[in-house]
Amino acid sequence: MRVSTSGMFDSGTTAILQQQEALVKTQQQLSTGRRILTPSDDPIAAAKAINLSQAASINTQYSVNRDHAVASLGLIETTLENTTSILQDIRQVVVQAGNASTLTDADRRILATELRSRFDALVGQANNTDGAGNYLFSGFQAKTPPFSRSSLDVQYNGDQGQRLNQVGAARQIAVSYSGTEIFERIKNGNGIFTTAANSTNTGGGIITAGSVTNPSSLTGQNYEITFSAGAGGLTYDVVNTSTGTTLSSGNTFVENDIIEFDGLQFSISGTPVAGDSFTVLPSTNQSIFKTVGDLITALETSAGQQGSGNARLLNNLNSALQDLDNGLEQILKARATVGSNLQEIEALNNQGSDLDIQYQKRISELRDVDFAQAI
Repeated sequence: MRVSTSGMFDSGTTAILQQQEALVKTQQQLSTGRRILTPSDDPIAAAKAINLSQAASINTQYSVNRDHAVASLGLIETTLENTTSILQDIRQVVVQAGNASTLTDADRRILATELRSRFDALVGQANNTDGAGNYLFSGFQAKTPPFSRSSLDVQYNGDQGQRLNQVGAARQIAVSYSGTEIFERIKNGNGIFTTAANSTNTGGGIITAGSVTNPSSLTGQNYEITFSAGAGGLTYDVVNTSTGTTLSSGNTFVENDIIEFDGLQFSISGTPVAGDSFTVLPSTNQSIFKTVGDLITALETSAGQQGSGNARLLNNLNSALQDLDNGLEQILKARATVGSNLQEIEALNNQGSDLDIQYQKRISELRDVDFAQAI
């Protein structure tokens, strides 16, 4: 076979151009650090790299979401911490007000004025916002102030929802809470039942919060203890006012003796008089604002209206202390939930960082050039 001179020249030129093209591509690989410059260089590796890049981008977005969640939860935790401090200050005032024998009406009004200031601060904390102007405790109603007030009456305007942030492939975390859940759904009394003195009592009887002795015997019904003057002294009747049934009658009253029935017990100290009565009712939800508002009203009431020996005031203060403690427990539970979420986000951040390293390593193996080989 004969090869012409022009054929040899064409073959040589083609070989040179191919070498130049390979050189240019290698130079591009060295300058960009990429082995795959176009998908046609390695279609399978290019497809895998795209999928991994998308997964890495989603992982990065989860990281951004977690940062936003940490910021919001940090504000919620700070708000709940401030709320705890306010409630503890209010509790100290209640304890101080309990020294009824040495306080005058003017002293009580001063304490009530101090509590009004704490009340304003409490409502202010409940209406806190995040950095973007979204209310922390209004549920889904981010732009609606959760609580509005008229004097000591506070109303909730939000809903029961929670705004969620997607912080992981299979995890969402709440970055807002319902104000009802935190500030309003608080059981009064001991959480099972609540005791109270009748507002018309004139004696000096003071009732305790009581406790449960046998949960299986609880009825969840209403009771009343009514005092009468008997032949041998003061007696009392125990009546189930839900059914109209008298459980016991003519019981001799002994100060601080345990009164027990239907799985619950309590005692009454001081000196009740004939006609006085006390109620035992199932616990209901009571907002922390009502607890503080009732406390302010009790302190602003003059001593002459408080009953013998300020018994009515002391009964109100005892109830307020119990309800404040319940409110503090509710806030502490919410803080524990927030703290747990923050810890979980920290763990997810660590996992996300490790995952990002793995993604980048695998993408580099698929897409990046081997500099020693290329040179």
